[in-house]
Amino acid sequence: MSDNKTTSAPHTEEKTFRAYTSQQGKDYAQHRFGYSPSLYQAIIDYHKGGGQLDIILDVGCGPGVAVRALAPQFAHAIGIDPSEGMISTARSLDENKGIRFEVSTAEDLGSQVSPPIADSSVDLIIAATAAHWFDMPRFWARAAKVLKPGGSVAIWTSASGVVHPSVPNAAAIQKALDEYRDKHIRPYDAPGNVIAADLYTNLPLPWTSPEPVQEFDEDTFVRKEWAPGGEFLVGSERMVDMETLEKVLGTASPITRWREAHPDAVGTENDVTRLLRREIEKLLHEAGAEKGKEMVRGSVKGVLLMVKKKA
Repeated sequence: MSDNKTTSAPHTEEKTFRAYTSQQGKDYAQHRFGYSPSLYQAIIDYHKGGGQLDIILDVGCGPGVAVRALAPQFAHAIGIDPSEGMISTARSLDENKGIRFEVSTAEDLGSQVSPPIADSSVDLIIAATAAHWFDMPRFWARAAKVLKPGGSVAIWTSASGVVHPSVPNAAAIQKALDEYRDKHIRPYDAPGNVIAADLYTNLPLPWTSPEPVQEFDEDTFVRKEWAPGGEFLVGSERMVDMETLEKVLGTASPITRWREAHPDAVGTENDVTRLLRREIEKLLHEAGAEKGKEMVRGSVKGVLLMVKKKA
């Protein structure tokens, strides 16, 4: 047990993903890696310890990847996101699974949609690579209202790992990636990006928020980490070509902000992702890779936080 409270800068509203168009949402859905079945199973195993399987609510659902994976376990599934573009994409990808997608913030948690998400109605709340954009004290307070007694919250994120040592010239490519992040990415990081990169070490929890939310049971709290090389994202450690790498990088919010600041460079050889691609290609060529057959392999680390509402 701990009486420590998180002190942080005032919450800054996330604007990049919120402004996504439907096409940007489709690109995000196509080029982001999905989550490992073992991650989903860890969530279900935890939740079943006292939790029911009626309603799951995905907060900051984006195109709906996580809620579609877990929906078969529940009688009803809902996804909410503040981005109309993301919700439009999620609805288009639903494929008659019957998931309800609505535009709503994590702080409102469906209180303004029609019909609203009722208090004490939700069994499991999830947030996949999204909680670092929330006003967490307000989220926890609202989550305590909509969850049933004994209900669960599961939130997770990933962070960059390392270049796999099997990649030719791996050390030099890792150095290039690190320098790329320092020079091009970090200047466009928002506070949420920093929270995610630290694997939610500083994410406010119900008992560390400025106004503790007493409805959650700290004794049920679980933090599970995946080291680089662990099975957190599906396909994240497979060999990928340069075109795929460039598209995956393009889904990151700092890249979106860089491109907004440099509109004339987008899609050209001066695009921030193209610059990194060309540097990696050069380093692979130095190690003997054939032009047109450049491939890289990396790994990510991840974290899963889970807690239950008091029964």
